[in-house]
Amino acid sequence: MNTSAARPPLKALDDALVELLACATPLGGKETVSTFDADGRVLAQDVVSALQVPPEDNSSMDGYAVRSTELADEGVVLKVSQRIPAGSAGSALEPGTVARIFTGAPIPAGADAVVMQEDCQPLADREGFVRIQQLPRPGQWIRRAGEDVTRGATVLSKGERLTPAALGLAASIGMDQLQVARRPRVALFSTGDELVMPGEVAPEQMRPGAIYNSNRFFLRALLLRLGCEVSDLGIVPDQREATLAALRSASQNHDLILTSGGVSVGEEDHIKPAVQQLGSLDLWQIAMKPGKPFAYGRVGSAHFMGLPGNPVSSFLTFLLLVQPFLLRLQDVADVATKSIAVPAHFTWSRADKRREFLRVRRNAAGGLELFANQSSGVLTSAVWGDGVVDNPAGQTIAHGDTVRFIAFSEWLA
Repeated sequence: MNTSAARPPLKALDDALVELLACATPLGGKETVSTFDADGRVLAQDVVSALQVPPEDNSSMDGYAVRSTELADEGVVLKVSQRIPAGSAGSALEPGTVARIFTGAPIPAGADAVVMQEDCQPLADREGFVRIQQLPRPGQWIRRAGEDVTRGATVLSKGERLTPAALGLAASIGMDQLQVARRPRVALFSTGDELVMPGEVAPEQMRPGAIYNSNRFFLRALLLRLGCEVSDLGIVPDQREATLAALRSASQNHDLILTSGGVSVGEEDHIKPAVQQLGSLDLWQIAMKPGKPFAYGRVGSAHFMGLPGNPVSSFLTFLLLVQPFLLRLQDVADVATKSIAVPAHFTWSRADKRREFLRVRRNAAGGLELFANQSSGVLTSAVWGDGVVDNPAGQTIAHGDTVRFIAFSEWLA
């Protein structure tokens, strides 16, 4: 009997992502954290400003605050009537005078422009007087009150993933704490009798067939970047009972079980039948290269995602499928991967029936160079490159063709 004929067709990547996101019901729950510690977390409520930023008109330069109408000609000499450093309030500007002012200091009443100090000359023979050598425009070098943030404005929205700039913006309106979504709890383990942890065995003492477990390191790092609480369950041997035990244990107190390896169809691949025995396997095998043997299902109340064992396959399936799923669990609305059009400075003549993700990097000419070895086991390509070309199934690429480029920074920010 030809069992391969009974297998369902490979699932298209876009269709698989739609199905996954439909299963990713936000976890709910929130916690309050210090703004210092909120980088990468997802906001659980809008951040609304109780004040305007800047609070008043202020100088964007070190220089002199002036009435522009009093400056008829370049070279006019005026008295310096006051000095206004940042953090202090000056008095109204006396007619016929200027105020020495510093960056961030409030503009005194009556002044309507700032002349930067490079365009002014304090007089050596007349202390307290300055020559204005450049006539200003009204409003020059003045930051207007509320030009950054107006009172009552929503500056950050619920469901937004916080960046360093967003933390600074929150701090600028006085927010020392933020309400963020609960972290997903993720159990991570690898399968494979061939796997060895770095540090356990010296390279020269590795047994034949053994390899270091690289996937565990980058998967844990990716999970932490997404704000997850990670339980690292180590390496599970290629045994059915050991796999069942690991899945049972992980399903008790985690939102997601993430595994690497063992999701193919070999006799030593126990993840797929073990998940089916304990729960359900709802998605298996994606029409993408690398990354075909990806699996999704449920074990108890926990989501399950099985990644391929080859490192590049594991890396890319995480970015394309696991990352948006985890963001949606934290109630992020926009999880779409963004690509840009860039010219290919390479030729790709080996069209594949699956959608391909080719490791590339940008060059000084504004095009993309291709890593020579596109094997799913060559992790060097993901370090050498700064992104991937999203190449449709059956598509060849000629030098100069416009291709869709996804930068790793799009995922790894």
